[in-house]
Amino acid sequence: MSVKLTGTMWQQFFQRSTSPGLSLQGQIREMLVSAILDGQLPLDAPIPSSRELSAQLGVARNTVVIAYQQLADEGYLVSHERKGHFVNPAMLEGRAQPAGATPPPAETAPTPSARSPEWGRRFRFRPSLQRNIAKRADWQSYPYPFLYGQFDPSLFPTSDWRECCMKTLSALEIGEWAQDRILRDDESLVRQIRTRVLPRRGVWASDDEIVVTVGAQQALYLLADLLVGTDTPVGIENPGYPDARNIFSSRSSRIVDLDVDADGLVANALLRICDYVYVTPSHQCPTTVTMPVARREALLDMADEADFVLIEDDYDSENPFEGEPVPALKSLDRHDRVIYVGSLSKSLAPGLRIGYIVGPAELISEIRGIRRLNLRHPTAFMQRAFALFLSLGHHDALLRRLSAAHHERAACLMQALDRHLPEFRYRPVSGGSACWVEGPAWLDAAELAREAEAEGVLIEPGSVFFNVESPPANCFRLGFSSISAGDVEAGIRRLATAFRRLEPAGRA
Repeated sequence: MSVKLTGTMWQQFFQRSTSPGLSLQGQIREMLVSAILDGQLPLDAPIPSSRELSAQLGVARNTVVIAYQQLADEGYLVSHERKGHFVNPAMLEGRAQPAGATPPPAETAPTPSARSPEWGRRFRFRPSLQRNIAKRADWQSYPYPFLYGQFDPSLFPTSDWRECCMKTLSALEIGEWAQDRILRDDESLVRQIRTRVLPRRGVWASDDEIVVTVGAQQALYLLADLLVGTDTPVGIENPGYPDARNIFSSRSSRIVDLDVDADGLVANALLRICDYVYVTPSHQCPTTVTMPVARREALLDMADEADFVLIEDDYDSENPFEGEPVPALKSLDRHDRVIYVGSLSKSLAPGLRIGYIVGPAELISEIRGIRRLNLRHPTAFMQRAFALFLSLGHHDALLRRLSAAHHERAACLMQALDRHLPEFRYRPVSGGSACWVEGPAWLDAAELAREAEAEGVLIEPGSVFFNVESPPANCFRLGFSSISAGDVEAGIRRLATAFRRLEPAGRA
């Protein structure tokens, strides 16, 4: 039952229910909307006058006046002359009663024998039991987050992205992206992917050979949904990307573990029993090695001979530190043996979730169909904003800045490892934003991660990348996309401190 709020109650409600990112006017509006829709304000008494509420909250009266006027214009408040503003009862019509407000009729009460479904036996599989990369939700509160693929606000092109979003919100643009596109993508984004993004990787495609996805992750899920059955043999790199393994294993019981060496995926006889092979040739996940052209050509030859299809995840490929990037596996494909998966948002902000698939038109048409069943299409607003970001040259400029920043951070990281952890071996970093590290044989990287966390350092233990009964415990990944060059050495020094505490007696 609603009661009239006192000045102290208004202050507490204001502090509890508003978002700090909003303006004062927006916070007052949010507070009042919440109070109205949650039924916390009486319908028969006026809300405080603008003068009273401004005094109670310690804000300018005009700020409250504007908020009241907006809510009156939208029907939340009604103004009665010489009485003030009241909650509009019409805003609460048609809302369900709070639980317990009205007891259910006797005939609908559950009988003593009724019970909930046994959900455990209904699940097709349990995603919660799959092994996944774990990252703390509060990672930004740690001073030394060596995590792969995370966001660095210091590198985010705020003004450029805001410009593109504002242009997308113009009246003319809204008419384009606000409609339900059903199967279609934003034509301007597809064109930018075809003419601006793919040529950087040596890939050429027509518009009907490209489909936009909610990140590369959804791309893999759609491919598994369309192509993989319960007994379809799918080859996965080992070590390899855990989410890809989890996606394909959720469909098929025949996952084939494929070896990785210093040149990436090994082209051996195991590939011949696969229908599909998932591969990360540009920067192998997690070891970061780049597959040479000769190995890529051998892989394509074997795909032709054994009639399997390659799913190329071209993640982290756009910023080599020296020379030109090795062309994508898809660029060497002459017989539609490669399905190409890419991401646009990983370089800008992972939370934007924009990816794409490139493949033969027949495949892409069916992917659009299954995507429609899944979510129809990725948000058209984000597609149009990203198309503008690409067309105005902001994305290319961002890639240059990222390459320079990551190059500097990688150099600092390798120097710090050499100086503070000489017992460790690592893959020299030639691009991307991560380093694969192998500690002494006795090391448990998961234990090191726990010890390092106390020092403010976050690392990613490597056992999750292996699909074996007893995965190596001494490997881990150090990402540097979200830590500044100036913090790298201090972070590695603290990691070394944590490591020394774990050293067995006699080894220190």
